[in-house]
Amino acid sequence: MRAPSTIKQSFPELEQIEAILRERDAAILQSRVLCQVPYGDDLLPVYALTLGNRAPDVPCVTYVAGIHGLERIGTQVVIAFLEGLLERLKWDRVLAEILQHVRIHFIPIVNPVGMLNKTRANGQGVDLMRNAPVDSVEKTILLAGGHRISPSLPWYRGKTGDVMQPEAQALCDFIAQEVLPAPFSLALDCHSGFGFRNQIWFPYARSRREPVKHLKEICYLRNLFMQTYPHQDYLFEPQSQHYLVHGDLWDFLYLKSLEQNNVFLPLTLEMGSWRWIRKNPLQLRQLLGLYHPIKPHRLNRVLRSHLILMEFLLHATLSYQNWINQSDAEKLEQQARALWYP
Repeated sequence: MRAPSTIKQSFPELEQIEAILRERDAAILQSRVLCQVPYGDDLLPVYALTLGNRAPDVPCVTYVAGIHGLERIGTQVVIAFLEGLLERLKWDRVLAEILQHVRIHFIPIVNPVGMLNKTRANGQGVDLMRNAPVDSVEKTILLAGGHRISPSLPWYRGKTGDVMQPEAQALCDFIAQEVLPAPFSLALDCHSGFGFRNQIWFPYARSRREPVKHLKEICYLRNLFMQTYPHQDYLFEPQSQHYLVHGDLWDFLYLKSLEQNNVFLPLTLEMGSWRWIRKNPLQLRQLLGLYHPIKPHRLNRVLRSHLILMEFLLHATLSYQNWINQSDAEKLEQQARALWYP
């Protein structure tokens, strides 16, 4: 592990991660720096933290956040979940037993310079969620679908032919090396800023017509969640039902996963920040107001409200063999297509 950052500017989320690393038992929580991103005279780390069994044949769940620097709440939700697990490991024998059979990765801040600068893009003006080498096969929304005009405009993909930005490449390399070889893996990428409802999206972001190969597995995972927690408030559907984009990292990684004979289900959590604005329109006077709950009681509510989803995904990963092949595949396929591709 590198030495802690020495930046003079306050960066509470990075400081929180490094405080966890200082206090951790290295035998329980392992860490590595995926890359270091220049910021003035300093280098900001992109950390990956790991709990559980490191054997390549155990299932794996990964929690990601901070791809867009303005969406700090996703990072805070992931850190809160990690801190809760670490506290439980001090006394919870059931959790200790679970971690013998599953691996959990946390990448809480993929875009540290963007988060420090309060920008959606990274320090080069590139939107990391438009930066992968994959294009939409259908027409995308103007600009927001990803463009190559200028980094001064939002949703910039980067120049044609350029390699991926180091943060995006580091995330993709980590997923390819540490996650995709697992027999079953889930990823949850935490964002905010779209809509009044909390939404769970899955690929593709590049096509409305083309379903993913593992559509029936995603449908059954959705059914399990809805049946286990019938009072939740998530909308679960393909991202393409809202808009199409070029360069989506999870489209790229899912397509890469198909080269192996394993199951990888990447999900995106879109926290509905418009409800926070509806209840407190004055928060739009702040730069983060569109993406972050400003009032303390709303922040606390968000930090606890997604823990059920994250815990569910951990147990669904651990117990994947009990559900993934236990239903009528043709019926599930029909249900999924009726739900999402009528």
